[in-house]
Amino acid sequence: MSNNDRYLTFALGKGRLANKTLSLLEQIGITCEEMKDKDSRKLIFVNEEQKLRFFLAKGPDVPTYVEYGVADIGVVGKDTILEEQRRAYEVLDLGFGKCRMCVCGPASAKDLLQHHEMIRVASKYPNIAKDYFYNKKFQTVDIIKLNGSVELGPIVGLSDVIVDIVETGSTLRENGLEVLEEVCPLSARMIVNQVSMKLEAERIRKLICDLKSVI
Repeated sequence: MSNNDRYLTFALGKGRLANKTLSLLEQIGITCEEMKDKDSRKLIFVNEEQKLRFFLAKGPDVPTYVEYGVADIGVVGKDTILEEQRRAYEVLDLGFGKCRMCVCGPASAKDLLQHHEMIRVASKYPNIAKDYFYNKKFQTVDIIKLNGSVELGPIVGLSDVIVDIVETGSTLRENGLEVLEEVCPLSARMIVNQVSMKLEAERIRKLICDLKSVI
């Protein structure tokens, strides 16, 4: 199979992320009409002319598809990249989906973060929480993974604090919680499979260059 016959495959995180990515790609002349059909049950969309393939995946699976080379390129939130810890090159900050990963809790918990006490931390992101507390704060904590409304943790007494994504902070305020520490800024990122980066260097470099001009 010669390189010219090869399709460049994109894995996009479902929802807002995919929609924003597609409109960004349209600005640089990359389109996929098939994907605009909202009623389509298809999983893989193809642009024959430009030799491109797109599929939508659940956010946390995108880095997996990219690591294993099923997708050459993925677009996903930085939180997912940090949490999933997959092998891929992060090549571009797309600048949308901006928010922050923070340690949050009641104001009274501020003190617990100063004195290296053994505290309980609830999070959907156990790897990010662990890295932050163990490697940046050198504080031993008990991390509890939750999948749903993490804010419940401190309210029902399951945890002292939470590590979660904060956009506006209104949910926190409504529940008597606040941002106590910022872990890191987040936004949508483009990641590339390590082998594709070599095989398709020219096409991928051009894509990154074109995107940079519209971001």
